[in-house]
Amino acid sequence: MESLNLLLEGFSQALTPMNLLWVFIGAFLGTAVGVLPGLGSSMAVALLLPMTFSLDPVGAFIMFAGVYFGGLFGDSTMGILMNTPGGSTAIATTFEGHRMAKDGRAPQALATSAIGAFIGGLIATTLVVFFAPKLAEIAVLFGPAEYFALAIFAFIATASVVSDSALKGLASLLLGLALAVVGIDGISGASRFTANVPQLFDGVSIIVITVGVLALGEVLHVASRIHRDQKLTAISVAGRPYLSRSEVREAIPAWLRGTAFGVPFGVIPVGGAEVPTFLAYGTERQLDRKRRFPKFGTGAIRGVAAPEAAGNATSGTAMGALLALGLPTSATAAIMLAAFQQYGLQPGPMLFERNADLVWALLASLFVGLVMLLVLNLPFAPLWAKLLLIPKPHLFAGITVFCGLGVYATGASVVDLLLVLAIGFIAFLMRRYGYPLAPVMIGVVLGPLAETSLRNALMSSGGELSILLGSGITITLYALLALMLGYTLWRRIASRRRQDV
Repeated sequence: MESLNLLLEGFSQALTPMNLLWVFIGAFLGTAVGVLPGLGSSMAVALLLPMTFSLDPVGAFIMFAGVYFGGLFGDSTMGILMNTPGGSTAIATTFEGHRMAKDGRAPQALATSAIGAFIGGLIATTLVVFFAPKLAEIAVLFGPAEYFALAIFAFIATASVVSDSALKGLASLLLGLALAVVGIDGISGASRFTANVPQLFDGVSIIVITVGVLALGEVLHVASRIHRDQKLTAISVAGRPYLSRSEVREAIPAWLRGTAFGVPFGVIPVGGAEVPTFLAYGTERQLDRKRRFPKFGTGAIRGVAAPEAAGNATSGTAMGALLALGLPTSATAAIMLAAFQQYGLQPGPMLFERNADLVWALLASLFVGLVMLLVLNLPFAPLWAKLLLIPKPHLFAGITVFCGLGVYATGASVVDLLLVLAIGFIAFLMRRYGYPLAPVMIGVVLGPLAETSLRNALMSSGGELSILLGSGITITLYALLALMLGYTLWRRIASRRRQDV
């Protein structure tokens, strides 16, 4: 009850006309920066950080609440419309979301994304309000062995279900892992697969890989077919700018399952929302295979609903972890930590005692920011979708230019531009020959986590492999993985037998 009273006091500060204006500006600017290829939500927070220095702390962090969630929605918007996610947390949404857009259902995909983001963020923020002091108990359950098991689960589970050929899925995964290990080894200091190019010592940027695989690869794929299939010159956006009752009924379970994936991961320092979004996507795809008429691969609304809810739920609890523990569990949260320190504040347990007014105003502003985001972007879904009415030659030429600008702006490196061209060509060949793209991105995002966790676990145990099965969490994850692989193998054998008959 005390938390509720403090939250109501926070709303009394957050709902002043000036603070509502800051939330609106933050949501609008966050979305605007998030839709630019190669930038994304973390870049939105970083770019807009200097704008808040002239504001009082309450106004600044209320504006950040809008930027925080607005950037995430911007990431997904361009992923759905242009197959160019603004950040890695929107990659899973892109697979089915862009297919919905190409099928003329871009407004519905954007509406599904906005509502899923609202539901996931709302539930997560509500839990933060009432359980922030207990978040540490979840974080301490995960050590290096648990992180490694989690990464292996995501690797194999996704690679085995996103393609009709398990070998193609594993080949794509290995390509992602190969890209992930380029650079200086953080433990030994040795350079790996850099060809003595200094610009590769820091590894291949996730932005370069994302833009190359999902954006430039798509541009080349469309360009190779544009004269053969004249229907590719435009995508219809005449669909309904709202969800029907049947679509809402289909999306609700996915929204809730995605939220369930996302909530605990906001507290676990695994680098952001990539893990829960991919797990949510893989779960929905696996469930879809059990349906009489599977929809994944043709624009399944659940493939958008679950990752979006998972991503925003993770962001909601990540803010709670930052406030209650002083633990930045994502790149965006790390930038927010810098913002706190700029005002002489140190997130952690004492923050709730020393700066209670600011903390509860910020928590209240998270709710206000979610509502503002929904009000701002739902009516604009048809407007965003009209970007697809631009003729394909002009549209994809513009995407290519923005991809180049976004990649160069993040590193100011010509090598990055050459890499994005090479990766884009490889992604084009993968599309041509039916290799799935999701395992590549999973390997890139989770590869460093898996490697670091494995090495830390083995070093802490003196090289004993038994450490990898030393807890109930690791055993449970490996058991679930074995059951999933067994079930997938059984279904494929049964399917081939039916075809032979």
